[in-house]
Amino acid sequence: MRQNRWLALTVLATGMLMVILDGSIVTVAMPVMQRDLGFTPEGLTWVVNAYLIAFGSFLLLAGRLGDLLGRKRVLLAGTAVFVAASVLAGLATGPAMLLVARFLQGVGGAMFSAVSLGILVTLFPEQRERARAIGVFSFTGAAGASLGQVLGGVLTDTLSWHWIFLINVPIGVLALALAVPYLPADRGLGLRAGADILGALFVTAGLMTGIYAVVQTSGDRLITSTAAVVLLVAFVLRQAYARTPLMPLRVLRSRQVAAANALQILLIGAMFSFQILVALYMQRVLHYTALQTGLAMLPAALAIAVVSLGVSARLIHRFGERTILIAGLVLLTGALAWLTRLPADARYTTDLLPVMLLIAGGGLVLPAITGLGMSGARPDDAGLASGLFNTTQQLGMALGVAALSTVAAARTDARLRSGVADAVALTDGYRLAFTIGAALLALSIVGAALLLRPVSALVSPTPSPATADTPDTPARDATVAASSAAPGSAAGAPAAVGNASARNSAATNATDAARDAADGAHAAAGDAATRD
Repeated sequence: MRQNRWLALTVLATGMLMVILDGSIVTVAMPVMQRDLGFTPEGLTWVVNAYLIAFGSFLLLAGRLGDLLGRKRVLLAGTAVFVAASVLAGLATGPAMLLVARFLQGVGGAMFSAVSLGILVTLFPEQRERARAIGVFSFTGAAGASLGQVLGGVLTDTLSWHWIFLINVPIGVLALALAVPYLPADRGLGLRAGADILGALFVTAGLMTGIYAVVQTSGDRLITSTAAVVLLVAFVLRQAYARTPLMPLRVLRSRQVAAANALQILLIGAMFSFQILVALYMQRVLHYTALQTGLAMLPAALAIAVVSLGVSARLIHRFGERTILIAGLVLLTGALAWLTRLPADARYTTDLLPVMLLIAGGGLVLPAITGLGMSGARPDDAGLASGLFNTTQQLGMALGVAALSTVAAARTDARLRSGVADAVALTDGYRLAFTIGAALLALSIVGAALLLRPVSALVSPTPSPATADTPDTPARDATVAASSAAPGSAAGAPAAVGNASARNSAATNATDAARDAADGAHAAAGDAATRD
């Protein structure tokens, strides 16, 4: 039985590797896909956004379906959808076919991610073994992100970009073959318990329409924007009155939760856009190959993973989440500010490598913002808060890529019309996008200082028994898992280790508090005995 549990963990880690790999592997192949399939610069962003929007929108619904139908069933179905969509993407002959496939990949990825960590904690109920299992699971996310960029370059240069999707097929088939015998079967509550499918449709349509309004270059943008607002308002109203809403609105009553989610949209938008735009800059301006681009970006992924796994929990425990968040944001702001001076003939060692190292600030930001966002939620709302948090993470990525890519393309077109060389025009466009990204991060610093409160200010000095120990819940496990599946190495994949670090830090704080309370109780008892 013990051996079967670790084989089951292998299944979960293999599936997570597939989802993470697919997020980071796409980055370095985007210029080649644009050339081969005829994407416009604005349309190219949908290769990323179709996946992100589907993933974020269906995440909460997938977690609920896991409760209703059984987690194993949802995981198997999600893996099958992901593999089938990867085949479709690998065989794509035009933009529409690829975007449909990417959307389906996002749906399959959400189904897998929403239930995978919930299965893990069921397999390993003992705390020490669970910590080891989560460590393996989190490390898979960081390793997949780092491997994805290099592997994407190798496959694109030696075979073709089609193989960055087809590589998922053997991984997914292996995961399915092992999942059937080794994952524990479970019975859900049944569909009669209810799932807010209409709410999921409203939020998905609203987000896609809103992103389209951002990148729209023809037609009436006001009509598109209005339609997006109407759909999102319908989603909010649905959540207010539905019997089983995807996102009960009470979670937003906490200022800490609301502020952390708003700040996350800003900072994740800037971080993930950096990853996309700097890859485009290296290939379109510096003429790097896909493999050279992957290797050039590898230090950033490794730096984030090392900081997240190695030092973030200790620093957060010593200085607090808000202080570490601001410190990490300062590093990230410095990185994007450095890119605002990029020349058209940049040298890697002096113009790009310092940026890749400063991006290590993401390893501080991700666990800190997660801890701050979760600290403002009531214990019985932990699942809701983490679900909202992971959804806004996907939203921030999608909005950031759409907005900054559109700005870069518009500036480039304007410079080309003025008669400057292609490389100079492209560089000017990317520099403007990086300038806006740096401004978003600077705004995040101000927001963190003004809106977020230190966690110690939120903790009652005398914890009530009801909040002293909150067991893991399926909802929380599902949504934390999603963070580890967030696409991309610069923002998404290290969120897995970031969440693990935040959880470890919170556990350490809780243990220390419990120990202090016990010491105080013993001292009080001793004083009472002395008086008697």
